[in-house]
Amino acid sequence: MASTLSDGRSVVLHSRSLPALPTDFSGPSELPAELPPLPLPPMTVRASPPPPAPASTSSMNAASSSFVTEKALLANRSIDDDLTTDSASTSEPPPYSSPSNSSETSVSHDSQGIHGIHNYTGLPRLDYKLYSPPNFTLSPDCTTLSSKAEYLTASASALIGLVRSQASIPPKPLIHIKGNRGRTIDFDFKMNLMGLLVADDMGKRLDYIRCVAPGEVAFRGGAKPDVLPEVGDRELDEWCRRFIEDPAPIKSFALERVVANLDTLYIEGQIRSLIASTQYKGQINISFPVTHAKVKVKSAEKPSKLYMGMKNLFTSKHKYEVVQSVWPFATARNGEEGRRCMVQSEEVWWREWRDSIKYAMAQKRQNGAYVTNEDKLEALMEGKGKGVASIDWGGTGPELEEHVV
Repeated sequence: MASTLSDGRSVVLHSRSLPALPTDFSGPSELPAELPPLPLPPMTVRASPPPPAPASTSSMNAASSSFVTEKALLANRSIDDDLTTDSASTSEPPPYSSPSNSSETSVSHDSQGIHGIHNYTGLPRLDYKLYSPPNFTLSPDCTTLSSKAEYLTASASALIGLVRSQASIPPKPLIHIKGNRGRTIDFDFKMNLMGLLVADDMGKRLDYIRCVAPGEVAFRGGAKPDVLPEVGDRELDEWCRRFIEDPAPIKSFALERVVANLDTLYIEGQIRSLIASTQYKGQINISFPVTHAKVKVKSAEKPSKLYMGMKNLFTSKHKYEVVQSVWPFATARNGEEGRRCMVQSEEVWWREWRDSIKYAMAQKRQNGAYVTNEDKLEALMEGKGKGVASIDWGGTGPELEEHVV
């Protein structure tokens, strides 16, 4: 092909055409079978480049190919950005996945509770290990925890620490309901009220340590109750110091746990009315015992018990019963203005448990068995106790007469 330049000279241009593609061309050839596939780099995805366009395609196809390539690059960049974001957030598990180590650690800390106290589902949040400390023995009736450890009678700081730790857990108040006709015991069961003294929120608890007030009669280090001696400030520390320095060979120091502002008369009256509604004619005994009510430290015994037994006849015992751990059921007595209950009032408690109590009577529950939350569930879910109108107390088994409510 000839072309004329601006100065009049002619130049011959030789064009070279590209070789034509074979007619059976179907795209890129496949990898040989013997070559292993290349592994993908970790956490990276690359889009394969589009096949090269033939040189004979038109400019429109070239522009279209360029546009498609640009879209592929943008899509590839978007994929890389998404993968980078996912890689940075791998510490957060996806929905419905197993908990991560950090989640398990958090659950473990929650089960330990506050200040290392282990939480038991369905029980008040307390340090239950304090109910059975080393070197202490619980009495058979579960009322008194006692020890003769020598370090507790030799160190005032050790005794003070013991009193404060034991004052941080409540007693276990109970209701004991018993009915008998002569020698025949018709029912005999108990109920636990300890949960009514302990709020779930530890910041709302009202328990405190109380020492004997001036003029109050108590065992103040002698063999008989008295109003003397008196101590000034830092009462607990001073009473513990006096006990440690007391030279008496036989002496004891006690912490008493007490329940305050619980209206037992109201509860007893409601129970007696409920029993009367079943036409029961026997003798009814309702009491409110308190277990885990006292912690006592005693002086160590001497090697010869016979010698000590003879000496006890002529030596008085010095008792120190001057400290109480007070656990209020409410801030004031029932009926007083501004009264606030720790968990619930006596009236609310009675409405929740009266059907369970009636059903326990109808079943003639024996041997001081407990009425528990399972009985409450059966009353709520299955209506047990609600349809009991009267009980045949003459038979050996509980024959219930029910009426349609």
